[in-house]
Amino acid sequence: MALKSKPKSDFDKYYYYQESVQSPDNDVLFLRKAYKEFNGGNDPKVLREDFCGTFAICCEWAMLDSSFQSIGVDLDDEPINYGKENYLSQLNDDQQSRVQIIKQNVLSPELPSADVIVAVNFSYFIFKERSKLIEYFSNCKKSLNENGVLVLDCFGGSECMEENEEETEHDDFSYFWDQDSFDPVTNHAQFFIHFQPDGQKKKEKVFSYDWRMWSIPELKDIMLEAGFSEVKVYWEGTDDDGEGDGEFTVVEKGEDCEAWVAYLVAK
Repeated sequence: MALKSKPKSDFDKYYYYQESVQSPDNDVLFLRKAYKEFNGGNDPKVLREDFCGTFAICCEWAMLDSSFQSIGVDLDDEPINYGKENYLSQLNDDQQSRVQIIKQNVLSPELPSADVIVAVNFSYFIFKERSKLIEYFSNCKKSLNENGVLVLDCFGGSECMEENEEETEHDDFSYFWDQDSFDPVTNHAQFFIHFQPDGQKKKEKVFSYDWRMWSIPELKDIMLEAGFSEVKVYWEGTDDDGEGDGEFTVVEKGEDCEAWVAYLVAK
């Protein structure tokens, strides 16, 4: 059963974010599948969601199986409190008891261990220096249980190297992904998310991201340097219209797309 969200105020930015960006119910199915493909069909038990925000993935994980536990890690009180009020509250007592939220830096070497560590929504792109990224990956590797995996999403393509704004229409609002700038010398990029509820003025820069665009080869190299033994790339397929279909399979070679999304799974 997927979490059901609804706006809690005149303009609930986290509601619009989940409706347009997140699919936590699908995310947990992929995480379980990726672990099992690495481990002969055995199930993972403990998930750690780094940069967890409203920790919807943690909640979905606890609902997936009565033996599953989840740990969310983030520094920001606002989304954590929102998640407690709006997502954790939808779980029954047993499910809630298997969700632990920690206000901590993901670079801390003292974080709890897990079978699966996940950092999605490109959150780790905030680490612009290679040394910081390898520090993060190394800490993840040390805190993974035996046969554990680290799962990241990433994106790229020629559209990510130019200024552009893309609108996606939903039932009662429009979502705008705005690439404001890109520096080819540093691969630093500035992104914004805007929303426009039906009948209302466009809400500008609701979310802001100052990132370094890491490539798949860079990420694989850094993961291996951090001590992981193997890294698989899961590439998104396309539908009849040439758009992403949400289905990810292991590949050795990708496609030259204007915009693509992929997962990296490191054992």
